[in-house]
Parts: sequence; C-alpha cells; structure tokens
Amino acid sequence: MALSKGTPAPDFQLKSKNEEGLVDIKLSDGLGQGPVVLLFFPLAFASPCQTEMCTIRDTLKDYEALNATIYGISVDNPFAQEAFAKANNLNFPLLSDFNKEVTGAYDVLYEDLLGLKGVAKRSVFVVGKDGTILYGASDDDPHVQPDFEAVKAALVG
Repeated sequence: MALSKGTPAPDFQLKSKNEEGLVDIKLSDGLGQGPVVLLFFPLAFASPCQTEMCTIRDTLKDYEALNATIYGISVDNPFAQEAFAKANNLNFPLLSDFNKEVTGAYDVLYEDLLGLKGVAKRSVFVVGKDGTILYGASDDDPHVQPDFEAVKAALVG
C-alpha cells in the first residue's frame, strides 16, 4: 500500500538529464522552498503518461502560484526521459528511478504490468515543507489519471 497522509516522505536523490548533462536532485533540497509534488508514472512515451505529463506542463503556472515544485518520476533511464521531455516540451524535471529504490520506498511498484516487472504505478504525493505527506494517491489501473484538483487542494491546505 502506498504511503499515506501524515507519513514522513522518504528522502531521495535521483538523476535527471538535461542539455547540461546528468544532474542529481534531492527531495530535501526542494522542500525548503515549498511543497513538492511527486508524480510517479509508468513509462515514458506511453499515451496515458504523455497525457498526464502534458496536463502538468499546461497547468504548471497553477502549481508555481502555489509555490510548489513538480517532479515526474519513472523507472525509465534518464536519457529516455530527456527524449520524452523534449518530445513533449515538458517544463519540469523528470527523475529517473532506474534502480527502483524510490518507487519501492513509496510502495508504488507494479509486480507485473503487461509482463513488465517493477514499473511505477501512476501515483501522486504532495510533500509539505516539513517533509510529511499531505496527500497521496495511487491507482492499480495505469490509465487512471491523478485527481489534479485534489492535488491543488492539498497544496492550498
């Protein structure tokens, strides 16, 4: 079962790839600036994942107005994520959990999705400045999109 509201969010450091190269991003570094939204998605270039990430891209100003940082997380390698971000003009970092440590810590891994072992479940967590989870949701159906209004409501408090 995914981590629930009030639970301390496991800190992590993951790789992100951009034009400058590989960058390490830590959850705890972003928390001092405001809440962080973690969007776990199954696979880059899968249609439902494109829908989710492009929805965030198109509404990023709403989250920035709430002082929130957005991170997309999947088990794809950072080079595939960079290609996915470029192809979809994504304007927020994608983090590679290639080793499946963070998806494991947040308990959002499919045992088997279409014959693929250890793919991230479509899940969302809002982590408050204090490092606790303010909102969490995970769905076993990879086609179900997150409740973005509930995410925004959690950011407002």
